[in-house]
Amino acid sequence: MNTIATLKSVADTAEAESEITEAGLPARPAKSGYDAFADVLLKRGDLRENDLKRATRLAEQAGDEKLPALLVKLGLLSEKDAASALSEVSGLPLVTEKDYSDSSPFGEEISLKFLREYHVAGVAREAEGIVIAMADPYDDYVVQALSLASNENIRKTVGIASEIDQVLERQFGSGKSLMGQIGAHLGVDGDIDEYDIQQLKDLASEAPVIRMVNLILQNAVESRASDVHIEPFEQQLKVRLRVDGVLREIEAPPQRSTAAVISRIKIMANLNIAERRLPQDGRINLQVLGKELDLRVSTVPTMHGESVVIRLLDKKSIVLDFESLGFQGEVLQRFLEILQLPHGIILITGPTGSGKTTNLYTALHRLNTPERKIITVEDPVEYQLAGINQIQTKTQIGLTFANALRSIVRQDPDVIMIGEMRDLETARIAVQSALTGHLVLSTLHTNDAAGGITRLLDMGLDDYLLTSTVNGILAQRLVRRLCVHCRKPYEALPEVVQEMKLRRFVPEGPVILHEPVGCAECSGIGYLGRMAILEFLVMSDPLRRLVLAHSESSQIQAKAVEEGMETMYEDGLRKALSGLTTIEEVLRVSTDS
Repeated sequence: MNTIATLKSVADTAEAESEITEAGLPARPAKSGYDAFADVLLKRGDLRENDLKRATRLAEQAGDEKLPALLVKLGLLSEKDAASALSEVSGLPLVTEKDYSDSSPFGEEISLKFLREYHVAGVAREAEGIVIAMADPYDDYVVQALSLASNENIRKTVGIASEIDQVLERQFGSGKSLMGQIGAHLGVDGDIDEYDIQQLKDLASEAPVIRMVNLILQNAVESRASDVHIEPFEQQLKVRLRVDGVLREIEAPPQRSTAAVISRIKIMANLNIAERRLPQDGRINLQVLGKELDLRVSTVPTMHGESVVIRLLDKKSIVLDFESLGFQGEVLQRFLEILQLPHGIILITGPTGSGKTTNLYTALHRLNTPERKIITVEDPVEYQLAGINQIQTKTQIGLTFANALRSIVRQDPDVIMIGEMRDLETARIAVQSALTGHLVLSTLHTNDAAGGITRLLDMGLDDYLLTSTVNGILAQRLVRRLCVHCRKPYEALPEVVQEMKLRRFVPEGPVILHEPVGCAECSGIGYLGRMAILEFLVMSDPLRRLVLAHSESSQIQAKAVEEGMETMYEDGLRKALSGLTTIEEVLRVSTDS
């Protein structure tokens, strides 16, 4: 039989490899071809030596499993990082989804099944031949098979595996997304009996459900999301990601898979899938796209099923650096001065999700020296810090903030961190600790720095104790940081300059602000990461007199401003004028007071 005819007849089956080998063409490349690929990953820090050794052993045992695909499958590496490294070591360009043509440059002689099997897609047809994208550019067998079957010259590029699958569906199929493709294989016939626990367990362990949940988590990690919201409604299942503090909707699994998807997450978090009437909390330790994640899972019953929120904590992503968090100039200098005092209380205030805990950890990181003993009481312990004794509260067995603090004082600490001052008892013990020579750091939920003082008074804390122990109160909000790769400067309108009194920051010349544009670096959003806008109230004698007189928070705020405190709003305007954020972001999270 003619060799080309033979290849055309077998190219649509997974057995093509054995046929081609019999035809006299070389089989797959040796594993040693991936040595340079592994070296690049190690140098970049995208892969750890131990993980590489483990994956290499598994690849040898699997025989036909290639190292790049295996690293991705094990969650040790993201598809994008794998493709980038393969592009670097092979010298081939890396293509993105927008580079592919809408129709396949191959004819009917190459089947969709073959292209899917080996993660290959046609990019374009050129005068010299066909350009293809491959998830593994070292697989010369596929190139030779396509060249013989199509009778065309083949030029290789590197593609991302999931994008290749998506493009193939667009070029050959119904145009379904990857989530839609997976959902089409979901074995759910008829209605699911949500009280049939065994049926739910069986569904949750099916490959399509596992892939859908993994795809949601991968999407969240790639998008730098802090939270995943999975919300069931009568006619649909919604999935939203909180990226840089703002929710955005992404493609969700089909509505018929709702019970199976939620059961899968609950099983992963060791929650009771039979209990749907009460809220539950759990956690998952997982490695996704090469990142070690601590996932906090919270479920609550709603009208149409359980709503699930997953908080993603990347153990390596926390930045313990004041400048990176948004501290600048005088605020940074004053905060560091107060932080070095041997005793007293420093409070950080703000609403939930405003970065209070991150700033506390940064302060502890700064204080963490061999000469100091540091103990924390937290609910929950979000990040583990080397050299610091961290205690997780357990209210069900009586280990509350107050009870833990009583024992902590007997441990002879120098610095105590309390996750939150929730009640009078905790506040009183914190004050007593500060009076006996300890430095105490904690958080409060108030709108501004001056509000922290009135909140403690409202709790019932004695005014003379408060004035004797509180050294400073930091209030903060988080604003989105403009992407430096695509931000666009513009001159502010005179009306904006006048309304916001921007001339106090720019006395002369044009007032330049920036706006978001969107590029590949920021995924088209225009913002990349977040930073804090801050106000830091340092307790002084005039302020102590106002506290003893039980003055209103507005009077305390006014006096602090008179003494040189810059408000959060003013700090935000200054950062907007520096091109770090936008006026809109500052107005979104703060008000001119």
